Amino acid sequence: MKTDFLMRSLMFVPAHNERLMNSAVKSNADVLLLDIEDSVLPKENKQVARDMIFKYVTNGIFKNRIIFPRVNDRESGELLKDVHQLTIDGIAGFMYPKSQKGEDVYFFGKLLETIEHEKNIPIGTFKIIPLIETAGAVMNIQEICMACPNRVIAVAFGCEDFVTDLGGQHDKEGKSLFTARNMIAMGARATGVVPIDTVHINVHDLEDLERNLIISKKLGYEGMMILNPKELALCHKYYSPSEEQVEWAEEILELAVEAQKEGKGVAIKGNKFIGPPMVKMAKDILAKNELIRMKNISF
Repeated sequence: MKTDFLMRSLMFVPAHNERLMNSAVKSNADVLLLDIEDSVLPKENKQVARDMIFKYVTNGIFKNRIIFPRVNDRESGELLKDVHQLTIDGIAGFMYPKSQKGEDVYFFGKLLETIEHEKNIPIGTFKIIPLIETAGAVMNIQEICMACPNRVIAVAFGCEDFVTDLGGQHDKEGKSLFTARNMIAMGARATGVVPIDTVHINVHDLEDLERNLIISKKLGYEGMMILNPKELALCHKYYSPSEEQVEWAEEILELAVEAQKEGKGVAIKGNKFIGPPMVKMAKDILAKNELIRMKNISF
């Protein structure tokens, strides 16, 4: 499903940690993934995290921010408490971990639907970003993307759990992740869902982050999950249209409009035909540029 959310950077924030929550308020991450899952231990801190998110959101501290808490999985015994407390105004949706197959996401979508109905919230209000963390999930990527057509707006790759499940090893060149990254991006794009790339584990190695961002962009990813605010500048640079791209897109659309007015099927630029794929690309570039402009105004 098409989304109007800007998702160049999705930053994890352990939601039980007040210092990090306050820091997140000041960051310019596009999406804040307020974590109730892996980074929140011991188990008693999960209720602290829920309460902290509820307080920050209802008090307007995260006003105009895109908030997606990462909830606990369906086997944890915590999921119902997560979503029942946090299906509130100011929460855009939830990152759903350990999404193995389509029925996992369908189950979560139905749980949200039940709670929306109970709270008199319009059905479909809360969106879902499934987290792809196993070899099975990679193989089931299209099924996962299509499980809740009105809710699943993006899928994200969780590399650490994937490598463990695969029985593989991390390598400097990223060869162990390349096939999965490629399959997730293609599966997402094939179903109209936004692909979000895995975190960059070596948060202090910005040179390696840049290398991965170049690969990520070439593979078709729209954004990346991040662990540290120092990664934001590079993420935004690579997932934002350049000035040259914006100028190119504007010119393409102008030429396409002129050709249409003149009754021509196609326009020509530099001896190249401007067909529907180029027009679509130009529209996508300008739409993303407008989302960035609107965010800069409101931030």
